Amino acid sequence: MNGASLVARQFRYTNTAFWRNPASAFFTFAFPLMFLVIFTTLFGNSDAVIGGETMKTSTIFVASMAAFSVITACYTNIAISVSFSRDQGILKRLRGTPLPGWTYLTARVVHATAIALVLVAICAAFGALVYEASLPTGMSLVRFLVALLVGAASFAALGLAITAAIPNADASPAIVNASILPLLFLSGVFVPITDDAPGWIDVISKVFPVRHLVDSMNAGFLGTPFRWSDVLVIGLWGLAGLVMASRFFTWEPRK
Repeated sequence: MNGASLVARQFRYTNTAFWRNPASAFFTFAFPLMFLVIFTTLFGNSDAVIGGETMKTSTIFVASMAAFSVITACYTNIAISVSFSRDQGILKRLRGTPLPGWTYLTARVVHATAIALVLVAICAAFGALVYEASLPTGMSLVRFLVALLVGAASFAALGLAITAAIPNADASPAIVNASILPLLFLSGVFVPITDDAPGWIDVISKVFPVRHLVDSMNAGFLGTPFRWSDVLVIGLWGLAGLVMASRFFTWEPRK
């Protein structure tokens, strides 16, 4: 059996295991929608001129929740779930089977990317149907999808890399959330960054990939300038995560 077939088979297994944990699956899909409803309720859904076009302000929140969905599925979930699999001895047992390690990890990344795509589609459809949010079309949609796919792969690689800093499964939610939550606020995911914000926020946020993912995905929804440099920065962070994961990723539980 070739590598692609092994990845496809492991993908099906990973997907089955994901849906057999309905509580985890529910909250994975519910969180972005919950935040979308909260933000639209709190800040209203009036008309605004963005990128030279008039659209509902809910479009801003849909774009932000699309980026949040990618990060949740490809960074938070993969880091926490892999940490639990490691502590339960599942990864160690896998290393004792003929299945190549890269096949298992590739399947996890592909599955996380697929979940991210579904999450983004649900958020976009919900925003369009309930709040009349605008959706990307034409080249804006193409650029949006490029940013989404590069972002999904990169954050999945970073999710695997962060497991090297997690001592045990119980510590994984705290460490993962501590590493990503401040960046979500500093990068404009939950609250848009305005011109009145301190300059250091803009400087720090542009160092990390979250801000670049938000900006590139916002461009598809809002018509703001799309910069390929944002996609490049996201890809470089993903490459760094891949290198770190290949160097420090462990298959056995920590002592």
